[in-house]
Amino acid sequence: MPGSPPAGADGPRAKGRAPHRRSDRARVAVLHAADDLLVERGYAGVTIEGIAARAGVAKQTIYRWWPSKFEILMDTFLEDAAGALEIPDTGTVDGDLRQHLRQLAGFLSAEPAGRVMLALIGQAQHDADVARTFQQRFLDERGALDRTILERGVARGDLRSDTDLDLVIDMIYGPVYHRVLLTGLPVDDRFIDGLVSHVMAAIAAPGRAPAPGP
Repeated sequence: MPGSPPAGADGPRAKGRAPHRRSDRARVAVLHAADDLLVERGYAGVTIEGIAARAGVAKQTIYRWWPSKFEILMDTFLEDAAGALEIPDTGTVDGDLRQHLRQLAGFLSAEPAGRVMLALIGQAQHDADVARTFQQRFLDERGALDRTILERGVARGDLRSDTDLDLVIDMIYGPVYHRVLLTGLPVDDRFIDGLVSHVMAAIAAPGRAPAPGP
């Protein structure tokens, strides 16, 4: 493959998922290199050449696996999110929500993945293809996973059967993203417990009072 990048190398193309035949060691090295460079230099400072040098792989090899730096960063972000944001099952809706929101807050504010997410969201503001890919590969899939906590609550009879689950997802998770990504206000236990208690008071089934915070 020629050394020059393919057309549209700064934006997403197709799914961007690297083929299974690639070396797993090289794959992990590329993802880590992209992650580290973004934290050090910001989105504009990440280049395929820089990733290749940091990872110790050929630039042409990277282009065979990913069409752009965006897709590399998207892959590393999704892998981090999958490992850190597993859906808990404590036996109660409010317990699941409290635990999951603490996981999310730590992931976004204390992990390099939070910086990656900020960069991807920033890029999405002026690139429609990036915005669409981020929506499809993270927001849509994440929302479906987050719904499982509420769906279990409805099935157990803990939540009202007419609960608008999509609206509740926005009510629960929106304030966390708002604080972490925009205001910088803390997302501590007091905030999370108060948020969950207020939302649960509105959606709990009759006779199913939400449990108090720890």
